[in-house]
Amino acid sequence: MRYRLLAGVFALCLAAAAATMSVDKLFTFVQSSLQLIKEGKMTDKDLADFLLEKTTKLTERLDDRSIEQMQSLGIGPRTLAALRRLEEQSQSLPAAKPIEPPSAPAQAPPPSSEEQAAILDGVRAYALAYSKNLPDFICTQVTRRFVAPRPGTRYGGRADSEPSWQGPDVLTIRLSYFEQKEDYKLIMQNDTITTQDYKTLGGATTSGDFGSMTKEIFERATQAHFQWDHWATLRSQLAMAFAYRVEQARSQWHIVYDRQMDIVPAYRGLVYVDPKSREIVRVTLEAENLPPSFPVKMAQSILDYDYADLSGQRFLLPLKAQTLMAADDYMSRNDTSFHNYRKYSAESVLKFDTDTPDPIPEDKTKETPPAPPAPAKNQKNKQK
Repeated sequence: MRYRLLAGVFALCLAAAAATMSVDKLFTFVQSSLQLIKEGKMTDKDLADFLLEKTTKLTERLDDRSIEQMQSLGIGPRTLAALRRLEEQSQSLPAAKPIEPPSAPAQAPPPSSEEQAAILDGVRAYALAYSKNLPDFICTQVTRRFVAPRPGTRYGGRADSEPSWQGPDVLTIRLSYFEQKEDYKLIMQNDTITTQDYKTLGGATTSGDFGSMTKEIFERATQAHFQWDHWATLRSQLAMAFAYRVEQARSQWHIVYDRQMDIVPAYRGLVYVDPKSREIVRVTLEAENLPPSFPVKMAQSILDYDYADLSGQRFLLPLKAQTLMAADDYMSRNDTSFHNYRKYSAESVLKFDTDTPDPIPEDKTKETPPAPPAPAKNQKNKQK
């Protein structure tokens, strides 16, 4: 079935019956296949088997440099082995022209240093007032928790391999925001209704997604260092990405292990900003210089915001978050999504729906490059 799917998807890349192609077309074919692997529609083994079992025939010699360029795309070990086999089989063929990587689209220049300072002042004002401007509300938080042996350890495979995630363990939580305070009530674990206190739950948990993260970054006392990073597109909207770093002495981010060990690390990340409203649409964090004696070796977090309607008004509220941690020989990944925002009331708490919403599609949080800037008008048009 997968081979028939591949043949249909890449019919334009392959010859009608036999899969004969140039090295350049092979590169394009592998690049397109990797997108299907990312989407879970095929595997590294599927691609490798297709290249070998369909007896792909090259019209040019495949060399080490071309294979290295395909490795830079992120091919798996089985596909690499298949390419090495094709390399051996093609040694008597004419040399191929060097693969020309696609040129990066032209990007708009970053704002001037003066403009960046003014933008960050506007973002700071927004971040510090964000929690105060939110109404009282209730929503459904769904956290899907995964675990995996850490790559490079005894059961995790090679250090450069992808984690083999196992799970998920699904938590359905009633999240109330009342008088600028968050309250988490665990409703279900997997498909079972529970009365367990969320604070006593084992495994990786998170809190503080409603403004505290961004507020701490932008507080004057934090003295975060900001600099321009890049333009991006999120949810079809242009965004400005600023890199930032917070020193350990100024950090307020706590990483707690096993509810006993607690550290406050330095961290860095990106803040994505709407260029018109100065609102924050995404923030990332990554811990730095974790103590060697601390069991957690890596901690990262990404939080996306999107607009939601509350009593006829639109507010920018958390949409989806992902937290990654590596401790000892294992990794954990929490994929959290927020659903069904509505105005807080005692009645809404009593009538809370226990149905677990579906995951938010990946394309809702996928970053894409911005469109190239419109060509400048010529002088003649300007005079008109």
